[in-house]
Amino acid sequence: MASLGVVPFLLCALLLLVQPSAAEKRSYVVYLGDHAHGSQLHDLAAVDLAALEEKAADSHSELLATVLGDKAKAQDAIFYSYTKHINGFAANLDAAEAAEIARLPEVVSVFPNRGHTLHTTRSWQFLGLAGPGGVPRGASWRKAKFGEGVIIGNLDTGVWPESESFRDHGLGPVPKNWKGTCDKGKDDKFHCNGKLIGARFFNKGYISGGGELDGREYYTPRDSEGHGTHTLSTAGGSPAPGASVFGYGNGTATGGSPRARVAAYRVCYKPVNGSSCYDADILAAFDAAIHDGVHILSVSLGGDGDAYDYFEDGIAIGSFHAVRRNISVVVSAGNSGPKPGSISNVAPWMFTVGASTMDREFPSYVVFNGTTRIEGQSLSETALSGKKPYPLIDSAQAAAPGKSQEEAQICLQGSLDPKKVKGKIVVCLRGSNARVAKGATVLLAGGAGMVLANDASSGNEVIADAYVLPATHIKFSDGLLLYSYLNSTKSPVGLVEKPVTSLLTKPAPYMAAFSSQGPNPVNPEILKPDITAPGVSVIAAWTRAVSPTELTFDERRVAYATQSGTSMSCPHVSGIVGLIKALHPDWSPAAIKSAIMTTAIDVDNKGESILNASLVPAGPFGHGAGHVWPSRAMNPGLVYDLGPEQYLDFLCSLKYNASVLAMFNGVPYKCPEKLQDLNYPSITVVNITATGATVKRTVTNVGWPGIYKALVRQPAGVHVTVSPDVLEFKKKGEQKTFEVRFEVKSAKLAKHYAFGSLVWTNGKQFVKSPIVVQTTA
Repeated sequence: MASLGVVPFLLCALLLLVQPSAAEKRSYVVYLGDHAHGSQLHDLAAVDLAALEEKAADSHSELLATVLGDKAKAQDAIFYSYTKHINGFAANLDAAEAAEIARLPEVVSVFPNRGHTLHTTRSWQFLGLAGPGGVPRGASWRKAKFGEGVIIGNLDTGVWPESESFRDHGLGPVPKNWKGTCDKGKDDKFHCNGKLIGARFFNKGYISGGGELDGREYYTPRDSEGHGTHTLSTAGGSPAPGASVFGYGNGTATGGSPRARVAAYRVCYKPVNGSSCYDADILAAFDAAIHDGVHILSVSLGGDGDAYDYFEDGIAIGSFHAVRRNISVVVSAGNSGPKPGSISNVAPWMFTVGASTMDREFPSYVVFNGTTRIEGQSLSETALSGKKPYPLIDSAQAAAPGKSQEEAQICLQGSLDPKKVKGKIVVCLRGSNARVAKGATVLLAGGAGMVLANDASSGNEVIADAYVLPATHIKFSDGLLLYSYLNSTKSPVGLVEKPVTSLLTKPAPYMAAFSSQGPNPVNPEILKPDITAPGVSVIAAWTRAVSPTELTFDERRVAYATQSGTSMSCPHVSGIVGLIKALHPDWSPAAIKSAIMTTAIDVDNKGESILNASLVPAGPFGHGAGHVWPSRAMNPGLVYDLGPEQYLDFLCSLKYNASVLAMFNGVPYKCPEKLQDLNYPSITVVNITATGATVKRTVTNVGWPGIYKALVRQPAGVHVTVSPDVLEFKKKGEQKTFEVRFEVKSAKLAKHYAFGSLVWTNGKQFVKSPIVVQTTA
């Protein structure tokens, strides 16, 4: 995070772009903060709202005209004006023009229109909500009225409205306070209903970023990718019995808040230079969703391990404007793990979710060397014919003419020689290209089947995919065993068995290797991720526009598909947030986040620490506060609450100046003379010296009167004390403040971080905060 005012910092960065091609146009977002009229919009008539928005858009043209010298040129350059709550615009400018407008006192920041990437039937049962087969009838679900009265918005690739997961049976009319719309675009068959109550699409930023919209499918909220349908149905889909992927994982697919209303905001399209979703579109969607009246925004997209200043990050900006209007924003942590510090979406007002497994697997065994059987995972629809073994070959030994051994080893497209692999089971190494794409490479070269072996970085993380041929995915250590057999045998043979569905597997959960890791690269004193949730082999609704593999030649179409990623774990938490919002409609986004974090568990179904894909304890940098446990979150006892003012105070501590924060806030704001610690549910203290450190926290009683006692699990090398260590609450809503003191005992033990925890308990409830410490020596 910048230590100086944000505008000078960004100005320097923009000036570097001026040389040598200053005349080259690219798209930028010009951020001006918050609209002063934002609080007035809800009760305005349509004609008055339109007039107010026209006035705001005109002011944007006037501002840009001061740089371009002509209002008509400014209007031509601007392709978005954010006119409701977020104040700013997106425009095509050259670097010199962008640098010049960044100098204006009205401007908070100017940043490139960056692209971002897109980061079930069993999961709700695993989380303790659903009954057998995923049927939504658990006590906690009933207690929260299945999320009734809540509206969940989803920023993603759109939605397939015909899916059974969006039927509106028994839901009644659309809520009267809903101000959204169903924008069909160029798709006359697209429709909304009492479940899917709104849909919009935003593509101007994508076009400006280089995307080519060469078909009608781009001008509609209809999902042509599958990702958005999957995530939205996970968060708030209606119960859909009999959902499966080619018969695997059969059960009732449902969202976390099955009686919530949902709205789709399409901001992502086919990747352009690796990016699918652009900041300009994301901000436009946030601005619309805030006005439409959503209660929760689920955002399964973000950076690819890159860290940006908060005022230079469209998701951070949009989410702040949402949170200050009491909208919870749940985001994915990213899929750049297991590299340390790879986490994205790290602003403290966001609820950042990592990905872990559940207790369901789809085992498919590879059999070789006579009797050796290795368990893998697969959702292959087809099976090898007969019981006679097939020849096995290492893909690295089957390189096509003109292709390198390295390309063949990971089964890149066109890298295999059909003469060498025809009729054989090909062993491919994980890495670079998509898992299902490797299967396609083998199939197109004439291979009979595939075994996908993990590389060292993927460790024990194996994922079930709907391959286009008989295939299975095995862990790293088993891959070494298989490769050893291939290298030591003249004519190796083997079989890949058809997958089955297996429940109650152990250990579960464990962290997915792809799940992005802490520490937080922007503000190390804020622990990220916040939480983990199911994100591996999740079955949810799918588009009929593409196959479950998303490969162009795969003509299969399914109603439900399996996907893996923090994109899948994010909507699980969004659905749980919906339940808590329905049960406690007066709670702030921070209170809801606290309830979920402080009631999370950090042990698996064997009662041992949650592991990572290498089968060592994952720790807070992997799972944050732990694995979400919905029923406990509904009655947490105490919460660490926060409001927009506290977030502004936090930004003050990062040396943003008062004038910038006033624009960000929409009204005048003065940084306090004495800055307080951010009242975050996790406690992270870095750069502790020999003199030690002290932080403060305040808890609010949301339960019955009672006495809570502090229990500390000490981190290595640092002694932690809490004062007072007993808190008595006489009524609901009462607040108590305490201090946590850190004293260095052995700096070497905590030089590279050490972990502990603080638990407040009344004997029945356990309010747990992870403790992360780092010393300077």
